[in-house]
Amino acid sequence: MRVCVIGTGYVGLVTGACLAHIGHHVICVDNNEEKVKMLQSGRSPIFEPGLTEIMQSSSQAGLLEFTTDLGAGVAHGTVLFIAVGTPPLPTGESDTRYVEAVARGIGEHLNDSQGEYKVIVNKSTVPIGSGDWVRAIVQSGVNESQKTLVGALVGSRSTLEQAAEFDVVSNPEFLREGSAVYDTFNPDRIVLGSNCPQAIAIMQELYEPITQRQFAANRDLPSVPVLVTDLSSAEMIKYAANAFLATKISFINEVANICDRVGANVTQVAQGIGLDSRIGNKFLQAGIGWGGSCFPKDVSALIHTANDYGYEAHLLKAAVSVNQRQRLILIEKLQQVLKILKGKTVGLLGLTFKPDTDDMRDAPALHLIEQLNRLGATVKAYDPIVSQSGLRDGLSGVIVETDAERLADRCDALVLVTDWQQFRDLDYSKMASLMNSPVMIDGRNFLDRQALEQCGFQYLGVGS
Repeated sequence: MRVCVIGTGYVGLVTGACLAHIGHHVICVDNNEEKVKMLQSGRSPIFEPGLTEIMQSSSQAGLLEFTTDLGAGVAHGTVLFIAVGTPPLPTGESDTRYVEAVARGIGEHLNDSQGEYKVIVNKSTVPIGSGDWVRAIVQSGVNESQKTLVGALVGSRSTLEQAAEFDVVSNPEFLREGSAVYDTFNPDRIVLGSNCPQAIAIMQELYEPITQRQFAANRDLPSVPVLVTDLSSAEMIKYAANAFLATKISFINEVANICDRVGANVTQVAQGIGLDSRIGNKFLQAGIGWGGSCFPKDVSALIHTANDYGYEAHLLKAAVSVNQRQRLILIEKLQQVLKILKGKTVGLLGLTFKPDTDDMRDAPALHLIEQLNRLGATVKAYDPIVSQSGLRDGLSGVIVETDAERLADRCDALVLVTDWQQFRDLDYSKMASLMNSPVMIDGRNFLDRQALEQCGFQYLGVGS
């Protein structure tokens, strides 16, 4: 099938590359010329395991192209994905100006498609009700383009309808940074929101290689469930899923803080409740709390939507409050051990909000750096990706080291912030010998307490 993906951020680039990999002809459009040049050269602007390889192979096969020409993308695609960012505004609501601009641009170029039916897909996380809003904007763009072409008083209603033959589908993404390529080929479900059978049939055809597990890690599993809903329900599913996961993390962190006070071990508690099939064991890892680009933005947007409709989302607000409080827990643990932090040197193991990504958006490490600076500590950090990239140039208030041993040198304490797998295998005996005082605050309950204590560390976890 012919596909156009507009926006080559995290979601758009992964979506476009993976759809090309399964055999579709994909054109990705972005208005950033430098970024497009980078993509055309086979380089990815983001770190995501497996992404560069499938980009390069699909490009070499002639199935993946990159351009700044929106008109060419719209003319090419039967399916047009809107995959631009919807960052949070200070009020908590989503900034939809980029979605609006793309929708208007699509409308202005639909007249070049000779009346070919198009499916316009909202892949961006957009406020509930945006499907009808996008449709209206596209139609407005079509009308404006038609006026330009034939004059305001020329052209019949049938002409406009022929040029504007399209439907809008909501197709929320459920990708995890660090495993997005895997998640694309092995999804738990695919959600399609539309009341138009023709649009749904096209989307089902588009995803058939994935739903039939042709590219799955385990091809013997049953086909991927495809849930067809109305537009608003599909949009709500995305927000509800992320809000539930964020709340689950806040819940186990609340339990961890109680465990710290009563002498229980939250890791064992999480294992015990996770064996309950009604609860499950995922997202029950206590620690420093959630961050990144999705959870904070989506929970805030859902709270804002509830307010718009006269409902106060008490539970979601509590989840946010617990998460904000959790970022101070590691500061409190440092103060318990080191007492006064002024003049002390603290090393952070990890900077990104989660492992296997270079994403620093709303990373807990940034909050730790800010608070430690405020308390007069010198802050150093080592991250497997950030330390080797130009990203560190944008960080302030922290000395970014190039390896873990340089990080440990003359530190009064280390704090594990990001649970990178390679952090399990560091030479902690040597690191302890380089430190002023070998203290480890494990903000993810990720490291082996017994092994660290044998290396001479004083170990403190979260709720354990």
